Amino acid sequence: MLFGETILVALGALRANKLRSLLTMLGIVIGVAAVIAVVALGNGAQKQINDRITALGTTLLTVNPGQGMSGGVRSGFGGARLTTDDAQALVDRGTKILAVEPEMQTNLQVVFGNKNTNTSIIGTTSNYPEVRKYEVEHGRFFTNAEDQTRQRVAVIGPSVATNLGVETPEALMGETIRIRGIQFTVIGSTKTKGAGTGFGDPDDQILIPIQTARFRVIGNNRVRSIGVLAPSEEEIPETMADIQQILRREHHLRPGKDDDFQIRSQSDFLNTLSENTQTFGLLLAGIAAVSLVVGGIGIMNIMLVSVTERTREIGVRKALGATRLNILFQFLIEAVVLCLVGGGLGIGAGTGGALLFTSKFGWTTSVGLDSILIAFGFSAFVGVVFGVYPARRASVLDPIIALRYE
Repeated sequence: MLFGETILVALGALRANKLRSLLTMLGIVIGVAAVIAVVALGNGAQKQINDRITALGTTLLTVNPGQGMSGGVRSGFGGARLTTDDAQALVDRGTKILAVEPEMQTNLQVVFGNKNTNTSIIGTTSNYPEVRKYEVEHGRFFTNAEDQTRQRVAVIGPSVATNLGVETPEALMGETIRIRGIQFTVIGSTKTKGAGTGFGDPDDQILIPIQTARFRVIGNNRVRSIGVLAPSEEEIPETMADIQQILRREHHLRPGKDDDFQIRSQSDFLNTLSENTQTFGLLLAGIAAVSLVVGGIGIMNIMLVSVTERTREIGVRKALGATRLNILFQFLIEAVVLCLVGGGLGIGAGTGGALLFTSKFGWTTSVGLDSILIAFGFSAFVGVVFGVYPARRASVLDPIIALRYE
């Protein structure tokens, strides 16, 4: 039997049992679609995290309180703290520091008319847009003079206006809102940053001058973090050393004693989050790949049934001169074709599912060529692995016994 004729016979056998072939492929279709859709979600999440962190600026350093000791065990932030005095020391004595932006943060109820919402209140300095890469869309940001004189002015995020029942942030410009019973005048709103990467909603916050927050709203000088801009990416190590030296002196830490603060660069956040996202994506892809194996087992089962049903046909072909290799090749082609066609349909279903997640749920997805090739290649591999045994079993049948099979 010629090579081309063997392929035609294999395809003819599949066409003769269309429904069974379709049901057999279903496991492969689901497996490939699941792998592609899950990997697309993982890639999309990683891309969104990368974009979010990159948008904050590559030269941004964040100083956070370190972990405190309790009974010899590190827990939370303990007694470690950062204050506005630490931020001022960085401003006064930093030699490799471009800008310093301390932040106080608390969640409070905000009231406008008969509407109210609970949102994040951030006390910060006038250089917040420069350091944190925010843009003012409506109105203006507060000035350093307004900060020093403790003015009751506020810059809102777009989500705050929505939560207060206002159609657009622009409608709140010049209006009065109450934070902890204190009246604040809305002077500006930031451009939307978007949400959905695990950082919370950066648009659901109200920015007020840090001195106003310290003396009128929060009542202490503790800061949540201090943002520091390095002059350039190349000078980040020097800036980190500068920060460390200044804060150790401010906190009266003796040589050999651990820092009670942490300095993180954007690349640290990016690497950590990317690794976590990649690991989680691989875990989900591994779970989805199990269905490919299940589909392969289904193909092996159907091929074994097919060999049993067509025992007499195999005997006839061997009697007419078909070799073991011809029979082996024929049944192997059937198994591989089932997997490849199923893989093709799975690619379409998985890509469509990823696009559906984006259009209907607003999730960021990214279908990569590598995931398509891997899923398609794996489906072909499954066809070979799970098709070899039934094909070999068919090829070694004795033609005399096969012809007598009923």
